Amino acid sequence: MTNQIKLRNLGKSDIKITPIGLGCWQFSKRANFAGKFWPNLDDGLILDIVKVSLAGGINWFDTAELYGNGTSERLLSKSLQAEGIEPGEVIICTKWSPIFRTASNIGRTIDVRLACLEPFPIDLYMVHQPFGFSSEKKEMEAMAKLVRDQKIRHVGVSNFSASKMRNSWETLQKSGISLQVNQVQYNLLNRKIETNGILETARELGITIVAYSPLAQGLLTGKFHDNPELIKKTGYRKYFSMFKPKGLEKSRPVIELLKSLGLKYERTPSQIALNWLINYHGDLIVAIPGATKLSHAEENAGAMTFKMAIDDMVLLDEVSKGFRG
Repeated sequence: MTNQIKLRNLGKSDIKITPIGLGCWQFSKRANFAGKFWPNLDDGLILDIVKVSLAGGINWFDTAELYGNGTSERLLSKSLQAEGIEPGEVIICTKWSPIFRTASNIGRTIDVRLACLEPFPIDLYMVHQPFGFSSEKKEMEAMAKLVRDQKIRHVGVSNFSASKMRNSWETLQKSGISLQVNQVQYNLLNRKIETNGILETARELGITIVAYSPLAQGLLTGKFHDNPELIKKTGYRKYFSMFKPKGLEKSRPVIELLKSLGLKYERTPSQIALNWLINYHGDLIVAIPGATKLSHAEENAGAMTFKMAIDDMVLLDEVSKGFRG
């Protein structure tokens, strides 16, 4: 199915990716604080989610050290191998956690990351947050060394501001390396990157925006508006303002439009939301929705197989303007 989907360059690299990849945070097995955001998925279900994603044409997977202290990385590798996937046949992205660490830790821990993902190489390695004890300059210098040592192929960042993203890009350029990605939260209910300089800077520098939480923690599916009782089972999410009654009412116009467009295109609201995300800004933005059910994986992949009319994308833009920032 991949040959029916137009692939995009990851940043300025020669890597070609589908507009949607699979986010693998939910493979954490509740192994640490970050992992407890998701239920403990059975190994068989994880394998099937990967299988369905591959069958739908998805060719890249996003994981991180922080997702269960390597648990997600190991289960992703195990699932890909079970499907007979060979190194080089898919794109693997993972992230280094800077929390309570300095840049020197990047080189010291890379072999652990490679061991968790073995036999798959790291195609894209990102700094997960801008909260380390070292500057982004020092972190990028350490990342550049990993590229020179052929430990990783490309470098990215996550949750970096426009200025930190530019500083990272400039540091890597001195080594003849491009910053390929900034992975940030972006969806129809969170459009801050359009006003804080991130989107504009990424376009200027040729950096791909990887949108995480592209369905706003599930709000854009419409299921919580239809049945607010489901919010009680969402773990940490039930404490977020957008999941409170006032938050649900504020976002309801967006949800109703997603449903209406879903009927028009014979798609689900989540597929409409994802399709807008990966097409409204051209090829600049790709998305990494997660999946805890096979139906989620099927919907994610299906969101790449059509394109809404520009008038409908503009209408969604207009209706969701209240959430632009």
